[in-house]
Amino acid sequence: MAAKALYLGPRLKKLRRDLSLTQANMASDLEISPSYIALMERNQRPVTADTLIKLATTYRIDVADLADEDADETAARLQGALKDPIFADIDIEPLDISDIATSYPGFAEALLRLHTAFGEEQLALTERRDGAQQGEATSDPIGEARAFLAARRNSFPDLDDSASAAARELGSLDAMRDHLADAHGLDLRLTDDGLLNGALRWHDYHRRRVYIAERLDPAGRRFQAALQIAILEQNEAISTIIADGRISTEDGERLVRRALQSYWAAALLMPYRAFTKAAAELRYDVEAIATRFAVSFEQAAHRLTTLHRAGEEGVPFFFLRVDRAGNVSKRLDGAGFPFARHGGACPLWNVHRTFDRPGEVDAQLIELSEGERYVSIARTVTGGGGRFGAPSVTRSVAIACSAAHLEKLAYADALAKTAPTPIGVACRLCHRPNCIARSAPPMGREIAPARFRESGVPFDFSTG
Repeated sequence: MAAKALYLGPRLKKLRRDLSLTQANMASDLEISPSYIALMERNQRPVTADTLIKLATTYRIDVADLADEDADETAARLQGALKDPIFADIDIEPLDISDIATSYPGFAEALLRLHTAFGEEQLALTERRDGAQQGEATSDPIGEARAFLAARRNSFPDLDDSASAAARELGSLDAMRDHLADAHGLDLRLTDDGLLNGALRWHDYHRRRVYIAERLDPAGRRFQAALQIAILEQNEAISTIIADGRISTEDGERLVRRALQSYWAAALLMPYRAFTKAAAELRYDVEAIATRFAVSFEQAAHRLTTLHRAGEEGVPFFFLRVDRAGNVSKRLDGAGFPFARHGGACPLWNVHRTFDRPGEVDAQLIELSEGERYVSIARTVTGGGGRFGAPSVTRSVAIACSAAHLEKLAYADALAKTAPTPIGVACRLCHRPNCIARSAPPMGREIAPARFRESGVPFDFSTG
């Protein structure tokens, strides 16, 4: 069988530019014509074995240095992007995708950026449309921040890599304290609310100190220390990510920056590869994962929404946090679920019923009106408190994934013989009849007359 031709155009051009050579210079060094160099750089001619050996000996490089370490990841990212329904009628072979990633990395990156921008604009348009329907102002920093994160599926591999590298040295609070002292001349201390005035963390710039509330549990203390390091050291990397987005308000940019700083801090406590491996081993048992990494239930659940690194994906999860009144304080869509956009207000969803059993994990199989089924894992979490009289708040957090992943989850046995609970994304959008929990009639349906029959269902509507 003939050996496959080796095309190294973009990498050959990069090598030449790194060496500050013209095509004529390189051609002279390799004893070939400048036109042949040009053809190889455009992938119109393969790099022969003789030329490859001359490259290695002339410029004292390892042949392996010409390998594109990012090609596999780029190919995986391309494969994921090309699953978008907009490309559904285009048949592109995996081998073609791999060739594009290897031979035309610039084009591949351009396509990926364009696809990200397309997704971001779609989300922004949806936010504006929904806001207009509800009479909201068009300027919505929270909506902008959520759209930015959702367009990237709340996954930032560069931040994951940086945090994973730092985690080798900063695995404990003591190690982070030493790092802040050595790298930044800052003294990390635990203190009471008297000094912090209710805050969780305070960087006292003039005294060169960082105070963390002693009322926080060990997971909270470590997270705040990691967050301080992210603020001090990840500004440039985060600014680069933000610059790639389309954020029109200062508040929106601040919210995204805070989210990315928290992302890096969580990635330091739960490094990507170790976390993804542990999640699979523990079958996505959130409590067990939280115990292994010495983090809170909410921190572990939040981290599970970020497992979208190309080629190393975990189960895709959606995350929601609500209070007793149903107000959404955090929403992360890592799975593209329809109830991500509408807040998950259905009272039949277990994110609301967990308030009846504080601290207990509740697993539920849910089904939307269109027949789509999901697994929802919910539990209450408490914020604040820590001393007598201190205010606290109890919220409920839920993560959900497609029921297609049920067998990968520790909750599978408990749900295997359970009938799914029918829910709706919102009462105005749910056309499911006979729902006793309904708070509003669905759009476009007439209320049924009650002259001869009382159904007992609020806002009963005609199904004929």
